[in-house]
Parts: sequence; structure tokens; C-alpha cells
Amino acid sequence: MPAHALRLHYGNALAPAIGPAHGLALTELKRAEPVVRQVLTRVERERTEGQHRYRDLPEDQQMLKQVRAAVRRHRPGVENLVVLGIGGSALGNIALQTALSPPFHNLLGGTRRRGPRLFVLDNVDPVQVSNLLDLLGPGLRKTLFNVISKSGETAETASQFLIVRELLRKKLGQKALARHIVVTTDPEQGTLRDIVARDGYDALPVPPGVGGRFSVLSAVGLFSAGMCGIDIRRLLSGAARMSTAAAQPRVRTNPAAMLALLLHAFYVRGKRSHVMMPYSYQLKDLADWYRQLWAESLGKQHDQAGRPVVVGATPIRALGATDQHSQVQLYREGPNDKVFIFLEVEKFSSDVRIPRSRGVPDELAYLQGTSLGKLLNAEKLATEAALVSSARPCLTICFPTVNATTVGEFILLWEAATTIAGGLLNVNPYDQPAVQLGKELTFALMGKAGYAQHTRTLRRQARRRGQYEV
Repeated sequence: MPAHALRLHYGNALAPAIGPAHGLALTELKRAEPVVRQVLTRVERERTEGQHRYRDLPEDQQMLKQVRAAVRRHRPGVENLVVLGIGGSALGNIALQTALSPPFHNLLGGTRRRGPRLFVLDNVDPVQVSNLLDLLGPGLRKTLFNVISKSGETAETASQFLIVRELLRKKLGQKALARHIVVTTDPEQGTLRDIVARDGYDALPVPPGVGGRFSVLSAVGLFSAGMCGIDIRRLLSGAARMSTAAAQPRVRTNPAAMLALLLHAFYVRGKRSHVMMPYSYQLKDLADWYRQLWAESLGKQHDQAGRPVVVGATPIRALGATDQHSQVQLYREGPNDKVFIFLEVEKFSSDVRIPRSRGVPDELAYLQGTSLGKLLNAEKLATEAALVSSARPCLTICFPTVNATTVGEFILLWEAATTIAGGLLNVNPYDQPAVQLGKELTFALMGKAGYAQHTRTLRRQARRRGQYEV
């Protein structure tokens, strides 16, 4: 038995299940294994040279000690924790909270809630922000803000920070700022680091060499998790187990390598959309986290040597059983260009019995005496079987149960699979050059010095847009 608890089932993606036109043959897998082994060997060599730094986070005891100490300093008396961040500085926080805290954590009172209410402001929508600040107003003295930005110059997070800082200054006074703000940023340089040094805010590091979408197992994600009572030690322990598995040279026993091999093989065949469909409310935001990881890491127009390519699968999130009633019609009868990745939970942390009672119509009698957990898993199996009958390739990642250990395994599984898939596609999974232009155009529109060269492009687009309207 493998040391890790998660299991990857891929039989329903193979030719014996869905036919040779859309399923992979075992001989195809065998032919692909030597290439995947080469990537694994290179990744492990590069790790000894200091690359792929996210793989070291599960064993980083100094980082864990820093985070736990910060939690001990700030948790007493805090009733609201607000994370200011976007993208990789927010999605992991949300995913951990949804997976490992009760679904209605923020509504629980007293000792039933294991920590402060958590709010993640991952956008600058003015209605959302103003309403949250109004909600927090009476409890501002018991609110802590965690500002997360490696450089401190991300426009969305910087604007939120400026608003919050001024609000705290007006309501609580200048001296209160350091008690209500924790900054997670670059440990040595950057705009936020300069502010920390000047104003004396408590600070946690964004580890060098770890990009935002790979940072959830650092202080970026662990501080809010620890504040809300999630066992971050077990989270890292699960990630460490999966990191060990992801280093195994034998592809058939390496779940990250098999995941990358399968998805790359289907990509080559033209199946370039991946639908991740958790059959668990707890796992729904991990699918959102995966969506950024896969899209931003692997959607590239240049390979490692700078040669032009256009690669990248499109990740899609669905939720079982909800999206059986909104998307499966397309998935069964629309284009057969997708791979389906189900997330299944064998044992839910709680279940609800469907009672036996009088007067139930015969058509509903089959539901009596069973449970919602059994029904949800039956719907997963039925949806998968229906897709298989339509020759759609299906993978399943099975959680024995959803806890800190298995969630840690899941995160590291996908991070490692992303690195391996980047090797198979021959692209850099850690950069995101296409994001930069949008940032610069935003700076120009907002009047930031040094970006005036973009105004001509913006004016031309504005004229063109205005010419065609209904």
C-alpha cells in the first residue's frame, strides 16, 4: 500500500472502458513512461540545486514555527480575520477554509467556532468591500487584517491596504495600526517590506522562489488556516507524504507523474479541457485553486528555449451533484474534447439520514432509510458511468475522508503534477508573462507614473469600442 492516502483511479480513461477512439491504450502509457521518468529525474536533480522550492515547504520547520508563533500572538481576542490578497494570495486561503472548517464557520458562535470569522477580499468590487467594512465597523477593535503581497505593488491588494489602514487610523488611532495589521510579503525587499520596516507591523515571509499559486503551504495560506483552528502541522505532514511519492522514479506508483502523463497524453490527442468535479462541498474551492494553478502555469506561447508554441489545457470547475443539472448535457452530447476529473469522498465527516415515515409515495420509497452521503456518492458513480457510456475519459481522485492530511496531499499532488506537466510540454510552469500587460495598462489608466506610453493604445481601443454598440 502507498504511504499516501489519496488514490488516483484511471481505469475509466483507458481504451478497455471507453474504446480506442477516445481511451488510452496500455501500450500508450508504457511508451510515455520513459519520457516522464526523464522529467522526474531532471526535477529531482534541480531540487538539489535549489529549484522547485515549493516542494521544500512541507519540511520547513522554521517556517512552521514562525507561523504558529504569529498565530499565538494574534489569535487571542480576535473575532474577525480579513485577508487582503488576490489570486495565489487568496484562493488557497479560501480553499483551506472551505475544506477544513465547518461549512458555516462564520455563522457559528461561542466555542463552536474554532477561531475568528474569516473574510477573504480577493477583489476590488466596491459594493463587496464597502459592505464588509460596514459589517466589521462595530467590531473593528477585534478585527485583524492580513495583507498578502510579495512585492506590495499589486494594485488590488495595495488599494485595499490603503483603505483599511486609513479606516483603522481614523477609528482606532495611529498606535493601533500595528496591533491590527499583519503583513505577508517578501522577507527582504519590496514596497510592503519597506512599510513594515518603517511602521513596525508584524510580518511573515513569502518564501523566496515560491510563486503565488504555489504558496498555499507557506505563511501565505497557513496563517489564516492556523488562526481558524486548522491543524497546519497535519496539513504539512500530508503534503510531505505526497512529496515523497512524487519523487518516486517508477511512474506507475507515482500519482503526480501518472496524473501528468494521463493529462498530457489526452492533450496530445486533442482533449484540451479538464473538468474537475468534486462530489463534496468541502472540496469545491480546491477546484478553484487548481484552476489557477493549471491555467497560469501551463498556458504559454513560448517554450523553455523561447521558441513560439501555443499550449495549455483549459481547466473548468463543476460541482456534483449541482452541475449534473446544468452542465452534463453538454459533457455527454457536446464535443468529446474533455477529460473529467472527479473528486470522491469515501466517508464524510458527518452524514444525514433520510427517515422512514408514513405516507411516502411509492416513487420516493427507495430513498427511505438511506443517507445523503450515500445518495451523493451514488450520483457520482452514476454520472461517471453515464459519461463512460458516451466514451468520455474519466479520472477519479478518491479521498478516504476530508481532513488536513488528505487536503495537504491533494495540494502537493497537483503542484507536483503541474511541474511534471510543464516538463512534458517543455514550458516554464513558474512564470506568467501574459499577466504583465494587463497590470501595466491598469497602471496607465489609474495614472501611475512611468506608464504613459500605454495611453495611445488605450485611446485607440476606446474609440474602436465606441464605434460599435447597440
